[in-house]
Amino acid sequence: MTPLTGGVASDIWKVESDGRVFVVKKALAQLRVAQTWLAPVSRNASEVDWLREAGRIAPGAVPEILASDAKAGIFAMNYLDPADHPVWKQELHAGRADPAFAARLGTVIAAIHAGTQGSAEIAGRFANDATFHSIRIEPYLEATARVHTDLAEPLLALAAETLAAKVALVHGDVSPKNILVGPHGPVILDAECAWYGEPAFDLAFCLNHLLLKCLWTPGTSAGFLACFDALAESYLAGVDWEPREVIEARVARLLPALFLARVDGKSPAEYISADADKDRIRRVARPLIATPAARLSTIRQLWSEEISR
Repeated sequence: MTPLTGGVASDIWKVESDGRVFVVKKALAQLRVAQTWLAPVSRNASEVDWLREAGRIAPGAVPEILASDAKAGIFAMNYLDPADHPVWKQELHAGRADPAFAARLGTVIAAIHAGTQGSAEIAGRFANDATFHSIRIEPYLEATARVHTDLAEPLLALAAETLAAKVALVHGDVSPKNILVGPHGPVILDAECAWYGEPAFDLAFCLNHLLLKCLWTPGTSAGFLACFDALAESYLAGVDWEPREVIEARVARLLPALFLARVDGKSPAEYISADADKDRIRRVARPLIATPAARLSTIRQLWSEEISR
């Protein structure tokens, strides 16, 4: 048994036994962060359920579930070797920003949303408002509102409206650290935040990471912004349950709030440590929270101008 790293919410082990290699994951009640951050361990069962639903819609885009025990909060899945399934976060950090891969990811996420939107049966199985609130809404939006009190009203309104939305099956943590660059396309991991709610959250969450990476590996900023464009366009092209401009406006409202949360919420990005970089994020995010943009291209342009100074 070998412990695997990369997350704050679970114990994850690579297990080699009788010629087999697989991964075992168990949810933690207290997440590994500096502040107190509690979450129901029942999310483990919802993660298994999300992986099965996503695999039904997008075969090959998720690992295979081998066994699970909802009462114990533990499951096993197949092991994907980093040699041919590198983590997208590390690829981006190394300067390998591929817009074609980002576009394929957008297509997969949109397909999962389109394949689950409007389903009362799936909505009932993923009625995880309490978990999503504790893992996403409170530590990101509400915690940031407590720091930026002058923006508390729009941030808390955004939090309430996001939690109230019931549209499609949401992953909740579409982050480069949870995405493998497989030989046949993206493989999505870590669905602990699975919830039937606001699909705009998934796109905003991932686009946010592409903006942040411009500060981690500045020499590849143009590539990260190209990935931003490709991911947004491919996702929006797959939206068939509502007008694309309507969901784009919601994504554009969520994005700056999540952007600010990664420096002033409960889960700061570990690689954004310089005060000057934090101030850059605040300069772009704060006005966009007070007066939201309707288009993602507006946010992208403002951030591009900021990092070019």
